[in-house]
Amino acid sequence: MNSTPEGWIVRSAVPETDAQPCLDIYAPFVRDTVVSFEETAPTLEEFRDRICSITGSHAWLVLEVDGHVVGYAYASQHRARASYRWAVDVTVYIDPEHRGIGAGRHLYGELLERLRNQGFHVACAGIALPNDASVGLHRAMGFEPVGVYKRIGWKAGSWHDVMWLEMELSPASDSVPAEPRRGE
Repeated sequence: MNSTPEGWIVRSAVPETDAQPCLDIYAPFVRDTVVSFEETAPTLEEFRDRICSITGSHAWLVLEVDGHVVGYAYASQHRARASYRWAVDVTVYIDPEHRGIGAGRHLYGELLERLRNQGFHVACAGIALPNDASVGLHRAMGFEPVGVYKRIGWKAGSWHDVMWLEMELSPASDSVPAEPRRGE
């Protein structure tokens, strides 16, 4: 557990208690923006199942401020093929009242460190455009753009591009990597 800045606690998500506050943060992104390409917010049960599914192999972290969940970040499998097992997709969602004050950086910092310790080599992030805040956060964390899928998602009456960024979590090597450790 990490508790800096004062009053901020980053911890692993507990599906039974954290699904509702995480869903409360996520649902407006689905309903009101193109940040998420989901068209309908998941139910509480579906969201709880997502947390359970992800935490079986990857990290799902929440940020608490004064006892309230104000953001979350998680990693998930990048692709199903075995050779991709050292790569993860990452995402972060922050409550509107806590954006722009370092909450995303704080969550991502902890998440990326856990992924390094698990032996993952590359973190990937997809960002629906335009989203200057998310692009800025990812660039500030050390992610580098690798490409843009043009007109790949239709939502809110128009096509949207998705920028992909990646970060090497460990130095590149041609030696056989150790298997990533799961479920931390």
